[in-house]
Amino acid sequence: MTGTDVLLLNNNYEPLNVCSFVRAYTLLLLGKAEIAHRDGVTIHTVSGPLIAPSVLRMRYHVKRPMPQLKLCRQTVLARDHHTCQYCGRQGRDLTIDHVVPRRHGGPHSWDNLVACCRKCNLKKADKLAHHANMKLIRSPRRPSYVPYISLAKYMKARGNETWRIYLPVFEDFALPA
Repeated sequence: MTGTDVLLLNNNYEPLNVCSFVRAYTLLLLGKAEIAHRDGVTIHTVSGPLIAPSVLRMRYHVKRPMPQLKLCRQTVLARDHHTCQYCGRQGRDLTIDHVVPRRHGGPHSWDNLVACCRKCNLKKADKLAHHANMKLIRSPRRPSYVPYISLAKYMKARGNETWRIYLPVFEDFALPA
């Protein structure tokens, strides 16, 4: 998240989205939102400097359907904190590994997919982990909580100290120690 990203809360303080400063300022000008927190980040505009809000709260309740957590590369990496589940290496160049390879009847599911670095993926190849003398750090499972904001945005938002006050904490997405 950049310094000009703004956490948008529903009127009951439930996280709705992460939006840009421009969108946040538009909501303020239209009277649809109010400032819940400022970090002191200054934005220089034609009409002068503005102190950007860090968190906005909607003045009315936004009714949203319960979101569905999509099974995709980004959500698996976010669930695993961008950490290889075999060696513990963190990074952005991770792949997805089927714990039980598809060739051996392994499903494409939350319980069978993990984040994996390229080195471990090549080592494990199309074998079961114990055949490659490898062991999982943590067994994969479907997250039990679905945040209203996307999982990737939620995980990034957890890294913002100010925003953590407004974000629910769930065991599935606790920050690694």
